Amino acid sequence: VIDRHKASGAMGLGFIQGIGLRRGAMAGTVAHDHHNLVVIGADDDSMMTAARAVADMGGGLVVVDGDQLLAALPLPVAGLMSDRPIEEVRSRYDALIAAAQALGSPLHDPFMAMSFMALEVIPKLKLTDQGLVDVERFEIVPLFIDSSSSA
Repeated sequence: VIDRHKASGAMGLGFIQGIGLRRGAMAGTVAHDHHNLVVIGADDDSMMTAARAVADMGGGLVVVDGDQLLAALPLPVAGLMSDRPIEEVRSRYDALIAAAQALGSPLHDPFMAMSFMALEVIPKLKLTDQGLVDVERFEIVPLFIDSSSSA
């Protein structure tokens, strides 16, 4: 998750299970409630390509495989809404889902899952630009547990 509002350079890193991408990456700026840039991927190069593609569009959703853009939905209104006809938006969204599924995602709507993965008001662990948040304890927690320290 990368801050896109304050140019702070803040970036939270984490691992996600269940999206299922075997290769490539997906990224988008629809991420409740902060709507920062969320990038999920199987390799660093694809993730960088996805992040740059979303930034170049001024916000939106993308699926990439390596350096190839497979599907995109520009969202020029605050990175959240389109100014295009609903039929075009629906067609592009369907293409995004199909592209993510072609890269291995078993989910009906991987972009919905991505959006709520960052929603830090519902349990349990969520990822923000500040890091991994334990919602029940209201605190940022380390990505890795230090097994050498006593509990």
